[in-house]
Amino acid sequence: MKFGVPMFPGFSTGRKIRLAYEGWLWFFAGMIHPNAIVAPGARVGANASVGAFAIVEDGVEVGENCRIAAMAVVKRGVVLAPDVWVDHHAVIGGLPQDLGFDESVESGVFVGRGTRIRESVTVHRATKPAHSTRIGEGCYLMAGSHVAHDCVVGSRVILANAATLGGHVHVGDAAFISGGVMVHQFVRIGEGVMCSGNGRFGMDVPPFVNALERNLVAGLNLVGLRRRGFSREVIANLKECYLAVYGDGAGGNLVAAAAAALEAGLAREPQARAFLEFFKADTLRQYVRPA
Repeated sequence: MKFGVPMFPGFSTGRKIRLAYEGWLWFFAGMIHPNAIVAPGARVGANASVGAFAIVEDGVEVGENCRIAAMAVVKRGVVLAPDVWVDHHAVIGGLPQDLGFDESVESGVFVGRGTRIRESVTVHRATKPAHSTRIGEGCYLMAGSHVAHDCVVGSRVILANAATLGGHVHVGDAAFISGGVMVHQFVRIGEGVMCSGNGRFGMDVPPFVNALERNLVAGLNLVGLRRRGFSREVIANLKECYLAVYGDGAGGNLVAAAAAALEAGLAREPQARAFLEFFKADTLRQYVRPA
């Protein structure tokens, strides 16, 4: 087989090249390829395309302008908002990896507008009836990343290659989960967090911070804050609140330090208040510790 030519056993090289070309043509033309399997009960919006050998099961809703590439699988109960792309070999809506799950439970996955799902990504459906694993708008799930059952992922979140979210994980808007990161079940990742590559997190990570290695935090995600256009006043107030919780004089009790800072009125900006209030939540996990 020549480099770049897909493997279709028994087909001539010319036929293989023509099939590959036709696959991309159908992908961008807003059509359903004749070799795609689209169940009669699936609803496919205007100008959406489904590539060769892709499978769209009964009960799936595909929004307008969606692109489902060749050999992708979109399973029952999935809702794709408009402009979502699902790349080759991705599987959306697979069964939860939960040994006690009852397969008869009717649940699903919701993917927000404009999200890009790259090759071999897996997103599993929720474990509770009438619930959905949720991914927000404008997210980018890179190749090989995984979103487990019952996760709630905010908007504009990036999951880099091989990043893995365990069940029931919550990820705030504009978080960046770097390559190889492992997030344990029920963990919360706050808004605007940067999780460094190959990090392991079994504790909650508050908003706007840099998280690294195993459950460690190392200051604010200043690069992300500036790129998002937050003012100097917002960043300065966030620094005050961060030091009130994680600084040398905070005493080590993160929850008590955050409560004291709130009581003292230290949070003058909404983002600073969100940082402190993160520590008030009823959670199953502890909080990341300073590096």
